[in-house]
Parts: sequence; structure tokens; C-alpha cells
Amino acid sequence: MRSSAGTIPPPVRRPRPAWPEPLRLPLALAKLAALGALIAACLWFGQPQSLGGRADWVLVSGTSMLPRLHTGDLVLVEHRSAYHVGEVVAYRVPQGEVGAGHVVIHRIVGGNGAAGWTMKGDNRTARDLWYPTNHDVIGAELLRIPDAWAVLRVFHMPVLLALLAGFGVFFWLAFGESGEAETGGEGDATR
Repeated sequence: MRSSAGTIPPPVRRPRPAWPEPLRLPLALAKLAALGALIAACLWFGQPQSLGGRADWVLVSGTSMLPRLHTGDLVLVEHRSAYHVGEVVAYRVPQGEVGAGHVVIHRIVGGNGAAGWTMKGDNRTARDLWYPTNHDVIGAELLRIPDAWAVLRVFHMPVLLALLAGFGVFFWLAFGESGEAETGGEGDATR
């Protein structure tokens, strides 16, 4: 038995409209300038201190800063020349102290940067045992990303990373440009 339905014709790939010649160079320069500004902003605000930048990232663990900061929050801290009482800062436990080198994020409740800051978690009644100086302070809180651990843990799962890469390759092959040269109309015929 024959069907009266015909076959579906393949999709026609239509060329993208080209920008007029006088606009191509300014458009390319504008795109390049926008990309440069984006890269500069990322380097200015997000480059870690280990690479010479002013910022660093701290992943919160624990309940000492509840209700402001929760376990799994990612905090961007920025190094400053001066800090003041009331700021939330991340600091490394000073050398020679128990837990030296560990990163703590708490609020400044007293002291000064030269002699040492008095620190306390918002959810604690007692002050910290350590008195970090400005040299030990990594930076003050600039941005908080709630529950960032849920996204960051994906980067620790090779199977999910491979799956994301596979999807990327699939969509690139399926929807990317075919690479065929577009033909004009006149002058393309061979004699």
C-alpha cells in the first residue's frame, strides 16, 4: 500500500545577510573593544591575588557567620589598603598560631591593622583566638554568591564534564556553519 504523503524536503540553508562594506570595520572594532573591556573588567575584579590581582575567592564552610553567610556560599573578597570595624573580611590565621594558614571569614569588631584586629563570627558569642594584622587579611567582602557549591561540585565530576563537552561538540557540529564557501551569482561559472 502506497502512502499519499510525500517526503519532507531537506531544510534550505540560507546565507546570513552580510553587513554593508562601510560598516564591517567599525563593527569589528566595536566587538573587539567590547571584548577587551570585558577581559579587563574580569582581570581587574576577578584576578586572584596569587596572580597579582586584588581579589580572591573564599568558599564558606561552617555556621559562624549565619544568617549572613551560609555553608556553600562563594564570597569574592577584595584586598584594600585599609579596613574598618564592622567589615566582613577573610584572613589567614597568623603564622605561629594554632591553625596557621587556614582561611577564616569573620567580622572585625575592634582593634587596628597594625597591632591586630579583633574578629568575631556573627553567630558566635566569643571572639576569635587570633588577632590578624592587615598583612594577614586577604580582603573585605565584595560579592556573595549563594549556594555556589552546587555549581562548583559539577567541576569535580569527570563524567558530567565529559557529558557537557559532548553536548558542546554535538551542537557545534549540528548547528555550526558548514564551512562551504558562499557563491555569488555572476562570474562564478567556468568556461
